[in-house]
Amino acid sequence: MENTVHIQAATERYRRTKRQRTEIERRQRTGATRVVATGDQVEARVRRLARTGAVTPEAILRALPEGDQVARSTLLERIIADTNDLQAVNFLSRGARAARTVGRIGADLRGRRVPIGTGFLVAPALLLTNNHVLPDETAAAEAVLELNCEDGIDHEAGQVVLYRLDPGPLFLTDGELDYTLVAVAPGAAGPPGDEFGWNRLVHQQGKAVIGEWLNIVGHPQGRLKEVALRNNGLVNELDHFLHYRTDTEPGNSGSPVFNDQWEVVALHHSGIPATDAEGNWLKADGSRWRPSDGDGTVQWIANEGVRVSALLGHLFGRPLTVAERAVLDSLGPQAVPAGVQPVNVPAPPVAAPSVAAPSATALSGIPGQAGPGERAGLAVAGSLRARRPALAGDTHLVFLHGRGQLGRDSQRLRAGWAAGLAAGLGAAGLSPVDAADVWFPFYAGELQRGMDGREALADPSTASLYEELVCEAAERAGMPPGLVASGPSADLTMPDLAAALAVPGTPAALAVLPPAFALPGEQEGLLDSVVGRLHRPLSWLANRSGLDEAIIAAVFADVAAYLDRPAVRDRVLDAVLGCLPPGGRMVLVSHSLGTVVAMDLLTRLPGSLTVDTLVTAGSPLGMDAVYKRLLVGGPRRPDRVRTWVNAWCAADAVAIGCPLQGAWGADVVDVVTDNAKDRAHSIAEYLSDPRVARAVVAGSGVP
Repeated sequence: MENTVHIQAATERYRRTKRQRTEIERRQRTGATRVVATGDQVEARVRRLARTGAVTPEAILRALPEGDQVARSTLLERIIADTNDLQAVNFLSRGARAARTVGRIGADLRGRRVPIGTGFLVAPALLLTNNHVLPDETAAAEAVLELNCEDGIDHEAGQVVLYRLDPGPLFLTDGELDYTLVAVAPGAAGPPGDEFGWNRLVHQQGKAVIGEWLNIVGHPQGRLKEVALRNNGLVNELDHFLHYRTDTEPGNSGSPVFNDQWEVVALHHSGIPATDAEGNWLKADGSRWRPSDGDGTVQWIANEGVRVSALLGHLFGRPLTVAERAVLDSLGPQAVPAGVQPVNVPAPPVAAPSVAAPSATALSGIPGQAGPGERAGLAVAGSLRARRPALAGDTHLVFLHGRGQLGRDSQRLRAGWAAGLAAGLGAAGLSPVDAADVWFPFYAGELQRGMDGREALADPSTASLYEELVCEAAERAGMPPGLVASGPSADLTMPDLAAALAVPGTPAALAVLPPAFALPGEQEGLLDSVVGRLHRPLSWLANRSGLDEAIIAAVFADVAAYLDRPAVRDRVLDAVLGCLPPGGRMVLVSHSLGTVVAMDLLTRLPGSLTVDTLVTAGSPLGMDAVYKRLLVGGPRRPDRVRTWVNAWCAADAVAIGCPLQGAWGADVVDVVTDNAKDRAHSIAEYLSDPRVARAVVAGSGVP
């Protein structure tokens, strides 16, 4: 049984708001649509729909009446209703992608794991569930997250992936709002979000209005993952809670409640039972329910979820240590309520550690062990030195990571790369490389300090480059140029929409809409304008690859920040130069944004270092907007690299400019890999290909 305290509280809130629901139902019966909302709510909802690409020109024209005259609010309500009734076919694929983030939470009971609820990822390594599922740190530390607990397309059982919860870095809970946010320990290949994705919680209003459908994904009664679609209407909005009619069962506690754009609108936490005049719960046959009757006999008439906006307002208003706030910030800037001033508290005192000699594989900047870049005076926390040359002939091996690693454990990252390489070497019949023998420059902090990619988009120049990158990638992925350029976008007016459909003239009814109805730039700022304008090409890329739209956007945002801002580039390069072998031969393996950094790095390497092999994986180097801004000034293959192997996967949207031979010349060896679609951009997937792994050690072998 779900926590009875929360059920009683939800039932009381439902009882107190009966008059509101009666009025809502009356307006739905007598109105033009089932949508019931204030003018401001309707405006915010339509803008949100336009930003996510859900409002099409066709939807607008279908909403128009026979004549030309219609009230502004009525037209907007019709647009919402039309969008809710008719869904693009990618509704299913986007839902499947969102469902991957949902897992079953299990606890050990006398040596047996039993399901206790549902949770879902809201950042690469953060899980959201209910307080009554994980009430304290002890419960969290003893629990596990089970992902991929579901049937496959042909009803085959999925391979369950287990992650331990780790309340140490972050554990935030609240009994009244019934939420728990807890960190998740990484697995062998990194945090769970790298493989399963995560949901971006959005504080901004406009995610749903009364009368729209909602969708829930969870593990009812601890069963394999299930989804409740349609006939799940939002019936009322309270300050902190939503009431909706959706099929749920115990075990669904902690499930995400999605709108039809698969944005999280609420955290499900309680069912609402039918009651008699005395407040007693009723069974489906109308008789009084007793605990001995079992949960399945209760007549559930509605459900309650905690509003995302209320949850985020509470989270970001809490006093936190600087370390806790850094973890919370991984939710992303879209989660932060406007005007919130962080309240920091001192970290609890810890016992002073015993003094020990620094590890040879610890931070760069150790006196007497200076690499070439350290002469520039930049020693970077998290960078890992190699214990000894990893390859034969005293050849050093260097891994150069991509974006999105801030806050990650560099030891685990390096181990994850080495594990992928070991799989590929094993398939090729070769011995593995010890992770401790690999150099691992860690520049994530310098990229963040120089300018976070999303923050950099507030600069018009960087925003322009970001837009150029996304649009070029979408065109290379087959999106018609006219669609890339035409929206719907922040700059697309209603006459533009009519013209896009070749509709002669513009009906007068369209004049009631905002002149730039998708996203008014003056009010929302340059950043939101860019994001809104590029939703369609980003969605195109996501639907034709195995990557989440948010991941694609984040990669290109950071690439734009790196290429457009000299201070960012210099800090990143200095950080990498600060953790390289002092001299000799090396093999440089790079991934994602790291491939762009690697190409610039080659122009600054000291003469004491030679590069036997350059391996680029999941690289955007084939894009015009990228290579023309490199330090070499274009696609000029570096002379100091003896062999260049480029690994790419057709499902990897970041590698959209591949193969590289066409731009960089025939000397580039392009290797097409068959990465799992849901891990198309994973470095472990690339390195596990035996051809790529063999290239890493080619010419030297493994000692």
